[in-house]
Amino acid sequence: MAFGKKKEPREVDGYMKLTPKSFLIYLAIIVFCIIVIAPLVIVFSSSLRSPGNQASPLLLFSEFTLASYKQAFTNMNYPMELVNSVLTTAGSVLCVVIFATMAAYPIGRIKTKTAKFLYYFFISGLIIPSQMVIVPIAQTLNRLGIPNTRFTPMIMFITCSLPFSVFLFAGFMKGVPVEIEESAYIDGASLPKRFASVVFPLLQPAIVSCVITQGLWIWNDYFYPMVFISKKAQYSLPVGMLQFLGDKENPAQWNILFAACVLCALPLIIVFLALQKQFVNGIAAGAVKG
Repeated sequence: MAFGKKKEPREVDGYMKLTPKSFLIYLAIIVFCIIVIAPLVIVFSSSLRSPGNQASPLLLFSEFTLASYKQAFTNMNYPMELVNSVLTTAGSVLCVVIFATMAAYPIGRIKTKTAKFLYYFFISGLIIPSQMVIVPIAQTLNRLGIPNTRFTPMIMFITCSLPFSVFLFAGFMKGVPVEIEESAYIDGASLPKRFASVVFPLLQPAIVSCVITQGLWIWNDYFYPMVFISKKAQYSLPVGMLQFLGDKENPAQWNILFAACVLCALPLIIVFLALQKQFVNGIAAGAVKG
């Protein structure tokens, strides 16, 4: 009894044949994977050591203890910094998605010189890094009377994320058929209604890409929270990790630092595993549409 289609001899030979070119490709992929995975394995192995164990990090998994995690959890005040990071990242990404889609909608739909100028205006924001003009920006925020709180870095995150996000949504908006909106317009839908109920749901692949790219950057960034936050109770996770780097008098506590790195990345891993299907479906939809 046959359980499946019998493969032709040529097809079997094609699977079994290994050419020098394919061998080099497989070898390059294996080497690349080793280069990428090896530091992560070393970090995780070192995080499972006690804080005083300074043996060679290449001795993988020579000790299994959660002492470094406990000390990192306590010294960082992990629950408080986790809440700060979640509020900053979620709020910034939400504002970026809303503002970028609203800006990209007329840019992608209206064929005028003004819309083209606005498109290049947003694109120009990708040219100059904001770190180069951080001093006048800080002075401007100070003159405006904006206090240094956990929400102050969100202003910079939203501003710096808008150029790329508008570029992403404007390019995707051009692929959304206008006929869909025309049908809603005939049915009596207003412009805000057409955007919210017709266009915005079709932007799911671009929204997923925006959330992943900008969310990862905002979550891992420590520069803006370090500049604009003055109270330790409002630090984010990346800023809290800096205390383990040490200085000349107090050497770096590497095992505790590696444990803090794992704790910082753990929420992202959990979110990705929980929403993996939505992320993959959104990206796949964008690939098929493109």
